[in-house]
Amino acid sequence: MEVAADLLKKIEDSYKTFSKGQKRIANYICENYDKAVHLTAAKLGSIVGVSESTVVRFATELGFKGYPQFQRALEEIVKNRLNSIQRMTLTNDRVEDSDIVETVLRGDYDNIKQTLEALDREEFNKAVEAICASRRIYIVGGRSSEVLARFFYYYLNYIFDNVRIISSDSLAESMEDVHRIGEHDVIIGISFPRYSMDTVRVMEYSRKRGAVGIALTDSAASPMVEYARYNLFAESNMASIADSLVAPLSVINALITALSLKNKEKVMDTMRTLENIWEEYGVYKTSQDSEELSGL
Repeated sequence: MEVAADLLKKIEDSYKTFSKGQKRIANYICENYDKAVHLTAAKLGSIVGVSESTVVRFATELGFKGYPQFQRALEEIVKNRLNSIQRMTLTNDRVEDSDIVETVLRGDYDNIKQTLEALDREEFNKAVEAICASRRIYIVGGRSSEVLARFFYYYLNYIFDNVRIISSDSLAESMEDVHRIGEHDVIIGISFPRYSMDTVRVMEYSRKRGAVGIALTDSAASPMVEYARYNLFAESNMASIADSLVAPLSVINALITALSLKNKEKVMDTMRTLENIWEEYGVYKTSQDSEELSGL
């Protein structure tokens, strides 16, 4: 959302037109946006000494439909601007006196719930069709998103013969990995705040080469969106220095399931072959094996 991306600048540009109460709100937000993001309109008003309705009017005069939409814009700023030290400080403020397990798991639950409600099903289905129709499938995800990329790559190899994961060790190696990408290929880019510039650059290059880009990211404000034909958004609000990747992983699971069903016969043949290999070479330990060992 463009308004979200320019929120602080918009507040600065409009500052002279604000009432005294609105200026107090603006001052607090610009100096403490990392704290304001978690405040209700009533609580924010109480802190700066104005009414709840004044806070709501402040949000609507900036172009938002209401305070909740304004708050989401603040979340975008927090996700993109906070460094690791600031994230840790924010976490201490949020969970220091609470049940850490409940706070973190409830946050993950909320991320999945919001993703479920907001995910564009048509965009999702188009992404699935594009992957099925592609000549080659590339997956790129840097920094903490690399774990998502490797998970997706692992399971896509059960479905397709043409899957490649892009090295995230360096931008030069990443570019070498995609130098043959073309218009009959798909590239799936995965990145969440703070966004990996290497991933964004690989997506940019792939678009120039005519590849179909699919972005798994957090919002329309993500730099990934510019280089993708299809965008799948998942909530990833951080719990601490670690990114919350539960909701993105759920979207990946949904993609794997949809792609498996689209290629059901091939996947079944592959799994039959693999099950024979796993059994022959004792890849997995079964409960029966454990019982036999305990009886020795």
